[in-house]
Amino acid sequence: MKTTRYFEQQVIRKRPYLQRDWIAAVLEQSLARSEQPDGRIRLWGRVEREDGKRYILRVVTLDDGETVHNAFFDRDFKEAKA
Repeated sequence: MKTTRYFEQQVIRKRPYLQRDWIAAVLEQSLARSEQPDGRIRLWGRVEREDGKRYILRVVTLDDGETVHNAFFDRDFKEAKA
């Protein structure tokens, strides 16, 4: 998995609970995807923590769609209804 320097130096330091396999899973199979005005791509996916609780993880990539720039739990995500 490719990452930015910001991700390695800031995101992981601030959020040491993030697991790289969660991020990889969101990159492979996301619930939703959108492009930001700056070209970066937002992806949302469901992950399960060790405590058994499920959370929505937002992963932000560069415009290439594969280099991870940021990742965090997103409490405001609303899944589109079919």
